[in-house]
Amino acid sequence: MFGYYFKLGVRSLRRNRYLTALMVLTLAIGVAASVATLAILHAMSGDPIPSKSDRLFVPFIDNAQVDGYIPGAEHIDMQMSYQDATNLLRAKPGDRGTAMFGTGMPIEPPRTDIPAFSGYGLAPTRDFFAMFDVPFLHGRAWSAEEEASGANVVVLGRAVAEKMFGEASPVGQRLRMGGEPFTVVGVLDEWNPMPRYYKLIGSGPATGQDFMIPFTTAIRREMPAYGSMNCSEQRDPGYASLLASECTWIQVWLETRSSMDRANLHAFLDNYAGEQRKLGRLKRQAPVELYNVMEWMEKQKVVGNDTRLSAWLAFGFLVLCLVNTVGLLLAKFSVRASEVGIRRALGASKSDIFRQFLIETGVVGLAGGILGLVLAFGALALIGMESKNMAAVARMDWEMLALTFVMSILASLIAGLLPTWRACQVTPAIQLKSQ
Repeated sequence: MFGYYFKLGVRSLRRNRYLTALMVLTLAIGVAASVATLAILHAMSGDPIPSKSDRLFVPFIDNAQVDGYIPGAEHIDMQMSYQDATNLLRAKPGDRGTAMFGTGMPIEPPRTDIPAFSGYGLAPTRDFFAMFDVPFLHGRAWSAEEEASGANVVVLGRAVAEKMFGEASPVGQRLRMGGEPFTVVGVLDEWNPMPRYYKLIGSGPATGQDFMIPFTTAIRREMPAYGSMNCSEQRDPGYASLLASECTWIQVWLETRSSMDRANLHAFLDNYAGEQRKLGRLKRQAPVELYNVMEWMEKQKVVGNDTRLSAWLAFGFLVLCLVNTVGLLLAKFSVRASEVGIRRALGASKSDIFRQFLIETGVVGLAGGILGLVLAFGALALIGMESKNMAAVARMDWEMLALTFVMSILASLIAGLLPTWRACQVTPAIQLKSQ
């Protein structure tokens, strides 16, 4: 009977075409607004690196001064000082580890027809590429020897590399950056994870999309840190003073072989903190904290209250559309009272009528889902035109595709419950006498 009622539902779309079109459009607009907002929320809150998100950790060691400290209060900055970052990298408590900070400098292309421009990049250690599964279009990451010596080598972002060298591999080519010659050792493929979980604090434009140079090279050249820097005490001017200070400006990530190694890593950090306290540091005596990728995103409030509020408002709009759909379905089913009366007189039960009309509302929901999907793609395309960052999150995956149809059909069935129940209450005798 389902197939038969489904055919009746498809045929019913041709009845009262303007009324049916208005129902489908109302439902489609509500579903599209909800799904588009939910797709962005889903992209922002989803696991950006599911293959190892439970093995990548951000350690936090509170090295600020005691003055003004309130135990349990939110931390102003959750980066590390240079000495803590380098101590952890030398100790190698996990399988891999990286330290990084954002920076920038002018780039002078080797081609005279392209003027110099400002580049914004990242200065990580070489484990960064393996830890975050960074894809390469050409070349490789810098070697351990190049990192140890602080060599002038660079990995270019794909857009910058093609701007200066075209589509040919520029590996081995030289260009001037910050007034010094650099050798290109690699070119990144398309890689723009959103949210940019690996550098959430104070990244700004310096996220590695233009270039990446070795951490040791940036330190040797005394390059400025672009982004957040927090100093809890006065320090002398100069780069050497910055490196020796308790200023926090470096992001550190550690990777373990297994998620089961988290306890061992935490124990190592606790021991390290204890040793530093014996040296007169870490005066707050605050516990060491450790966050995996998803915990880190939650801690940094990647999905803000405004995004969640937008989702709730979109679903509120969907409810409003459902209320309008209920009214339209009542009007559509009321003109079919005589049809219901005849079917009841011929022996159809109330449950038969209920199933028929509910399946018909499901057909309306299916049509609304198809149109809603088209409108959702259009809405996401418009949102993605605002910026590259929005384009990275304003996308539809297969989960959202399935949710569009489920939401549309479910919404139409909910909206059709009252009109369908009203249709079942038709008294056959009264309808037959009126004909």
